Amino acid sequence: MKKQSEAMIPTPYGNFRMIAYADSDENKMPHVVMVSEKLNNHERVVLRIHSECLTGDLFGSKRCDCGEQLERSLQIIGREKGILIYLRQEGRGIGLINKLKAYQLQDQGMNTIDANIHLGFEPDERDYEEAGRILKDLDIKAVRLLTNNPEKVDGLNDYGIEVTERIPIIIDPSVENEAYLKIKSDLMGHILEE
Repeated sequence: MKKQSEAMIPTPYGNFRMIAYADSDENKMPHVVMVSEKLNNHERVVLRIHSECLTGDLFGSKRCDCGEQLERSLQIIGREKGILIYLRQEGRGIGLINKLKAYQLQDQGMNTIDANIHLGFEPDERDYEEAGRILKDLDIKAVRLLTNNPEKVDGLNDYGIEVTERIPIIIDPSVENEAYLKIKSDLMGHILEE
């Protein structure tokens, strides 16, 4: 995997250099990195690793808190001159089609973990190796990580990136996502309190 192309993108959160990372320039679904134009990569960089969530990020689904976490992260990254790594691992790594199947199972009473297992997957199929490789390519050695998920901290540490601080992203639960957030907290170890 390597940097395939990049361009400056003005956003409501600031100006960012958008970089596409993939194995080849023919990959139509590259990982996307948003780098603040004023980034100082010799300091502890504020970083969000965000796994793609089409339903939440683009369509504002209330089944999860992903879209709200992405927006809050971009606000912080824009202010702090940091980086967003947008990994193409939809549905905790099971893909959009299987994610929708998992939603159907959840509508029938299963929780998010049991639905993934019923479909033949681990509760969380994501991997953070590619995020580590991207950070090394950008010469980032230490980060302040925007996450509620301790596995992301461990994942980056495993790939030689020092996480000097975990910055929580607490989103107020709604009626639609309260049970989902409880499962993330109780069964997946996400830290949903500041």
